Amino acid sequence: MSSSQSREPITIEDGIKLIDAAVTKLTRIIEGKPEPPFLPEEYIGNYTIVYNMCIQKPPHDSSGPLYEKYGAILQAYDKLTILPSIMEKHDEYMLRELSRWWEINKIMVRWLSHFFYYLDRYYIARNGIPSLTVVGMTCFRDHVYEKVHFNVKQVVIALIHKEREGQQIDRALLKNVLDLFVQNGMGNMERYEKDFEDFFLTETNSYYSRKASRWIQEDSCPEYMIKAEESLKKEKERVSHYLHSDTEPKLVANVQTNLLVSVAKQLLEKENSGCSALLRDDKTDDLSRMYRLYHAIPEGLEPVAVAFRLHVTAEGNSLIKQAEDAATSGIVEEQVLVRKIIDLHDKYMAYVTDCFQNHTLFHKSLKEAFEIFCNKKVAGSSSAEMLATFCDNLFKKAANDKSNDDSTIESTIDNVVKLLDYISDKDLFAEFYRKKLARRLLFGKFSDDHERSILTKLKGQFGGQFTSKMEGMVTDMQLGKDQQTGFEEYLKNANTGKPKGIDFTVTVLTTGFWPSYKTSDLNLPLEMVNCIESFKAHYEIKTNHRRLMWIYSLGNCNLTARFDAKPIELIVSTYQAAVLCAFNHTERLTYQELIDQLNLSHEDLVRVLHSLSCAKYKFLKKEPASKTISKTDSFEFNSKFTDKMRRIKVPLPPVDDRKKVVEDVDKDRRYAIDASLVRIMKSRKVLPHQQLVSECVEQLSRMFKPDIKMIKKRIEDLISRDYLERDTENPNTFKYVA
Repeated sequence: MSSSQSREPITIEDGIKLIDAAVTKLTRIIEGKPEPPFLPEEYIGNYTIVYNMCIQKPPHDSSGPLYEKYGAILQAYDKLTILPSIMEKHDEYMLRELSRWWEINKIMVRWLSHFFYYLDRYYIARNGIPSLTVVGMTCFRDHVYEKVHFNVKQVVIALIHKEREGQQIDRALLKNVLDLFVQNGMGNMERYEKDFEDFFLTETNSYYSRKASRWIQEDSCPEYMIKAEESLKKEKERVSHYLHSDTEPKLVANVQTNLLVSVAKQLLEKENSGCSALLRDDKTDDLSRMYRLYHAIPEGLEPVAVAFRLHVTAEGNSLIKQAEDAATSGIVEEQVLVRKIIDLHDKYMAYVTDCFQNHTLFHKSLKEAFEIFCNKKVAGSSSAEMLATFCDNLFKKAANDKSNDDSTIESTIDNVVKLLDYISDKDLFAEFYRKKLARRLLFGKFSDDHERSILTKLKGQFGGQFTSKMEGMVTDMQLGKDQQTGFEEYLKNANTGKPKGIDFTVTVLTTGFWPSYKTSDLNLPLEMVNCIESFKAHYEIKTNHRRLMWIYSLGNCNLTARFDAKPIELIVSTYQAAVLCAFNHTERLTYQELIDQLNLSHEDLVRVLHSLSCAKYKFLKKEPASKTISKTDSFEFNSKFTDKMRRIKVPLPPVDDRKKVVEDVDKDRRYAIDASLVRIMKSRKVLPHQQLVSECVEQLSRMFKPDIKMIKKRIEDLISRDYLERDTENPNTFKYVA
């Protein structure tokens, strides 16, 4: 083209000749053929020709024909040069050719756009028609891309398959080709998705479906998971190297569905290598991998959590069965069982924390599993009773053996509180624990620090109401020490003086805190009566508003028994002491004489006489000499008794107070249900039966699992006592009676 401007109008024919000559040179340059580059004046001349043709006055303005000429140039080039060159190639060579011509096409469009730039500035802007770049892209899409994309897609998918099978491919080439799919979408992802991605995902689905079918048959669970994790990793790498980033979530979901979701049940239940086996064999790495794989899937962890719960439940049930099989004569080894359950909890809590990253689903599964077997009875003993007995033995042993490590005991206390959270009858535990706590406190077998520690933890977990009575009991013991000091000071200063030869200790208990005990009007020996009167006199000085009720069944005495061979100190209960002291003034007494003299009940006297005449130590001789006590028996002090020990503790036959504890708890539950029902109705005024029952269960389930039949009975009782009434129109609806 000439750079000089003619004063005469340039005709369209003349202008196109000049443009065609420039295009011919341009194509030779960009195709790498021998051709000198454009000189600056040539470049400016080409632009000037188009400029001059566009600014001519009508009818010589050639903007429209030039715009059409621009499109025609590119269309011809695409159809006659680019497309045939691509179509004659196959497989990977076709991709290379397509990639090469795509780059050439972009250069061609860029150069031509510079020549025709004046159209973009004014003609295109004024008429609202596609820009030169858009026309160039559209031409390539319509005349090249549309003709080759199907074959190209097939080749790309085949290459990706080769890479999945371990072969090397040209990833840069694939990236260029797939970028072409995206760019031919002209600003949206429709072309990429419809022409490539949909087919690619379908092929991926088939590929990994086949792999899953083969691997699940051939491999163990850990081996399978390693392959699945590696496959996911490689697919993500493909996205980073050549696939579009929008493909990643779809691709990952596709692989997860085929390799993990579809085979989850088979994989987790694989014999000798499934979830249960991994838990059994402590395969923490494999369990962590399982969590990683399934955590990334929506709701993917649910089958893993179910498998975890079933395994823990089976392990716990196995411990319960072992304990049942080992139970002899109805005696359960609580220490062994509870310790094993604590160890089991520690083991699986470690899995939840480490392998399962503290996920709430696994905490829930662990809780559900422990709730199942922790609420089973063993040889008639409830879990609440066994846990209370475990604590009792733990604290008694700690009190006797001062060398025990406090941190170990504190850790055990923490575990006990955790286990109690799984037990539904927490109120039953509290009552058994309170009974045993009372005995520890009264017989001095306790450590104040440990007792207060567990009460603090129980209070934090279950509220102040749960421990208020127990805390009161511990406080009573502290007050009792101060009271005893005051009593001893009183005896020193009192005119009557201390009862001769007797050390007397009294513990005053607050009735509301301590368990209820059976009282009796025991006729005590005179020496004991004097002691009691001394304490009464002291106590009345301190307070006039409290009445003392003496519980002799909890007392104990140290007596010196003077046998022919030697004197022996006997540690006995108050009841035993009263019976033995009765023989101070006579050698022989009948059963009837003893019961009249002491005013004891038949059951208590039988237990005491059995411990003194039929057990290991026979301080009394019984006639007739049998192993049972009857009302016709007579007893005589055994002065010939001797033993190598100088101090003997004489136990009473144990009393099974389990039935009474359960009865007390049932009675307390009736009161709790009544209170809950009234509380609910007072706030709601009117409620249907089903909703009232469900709200009551929800309120009380923190302490115990209320029986629905019991709730119904309590509702009827409240109706009879005019707290509630039935709706006259709907008998299943209740109203609160103010």
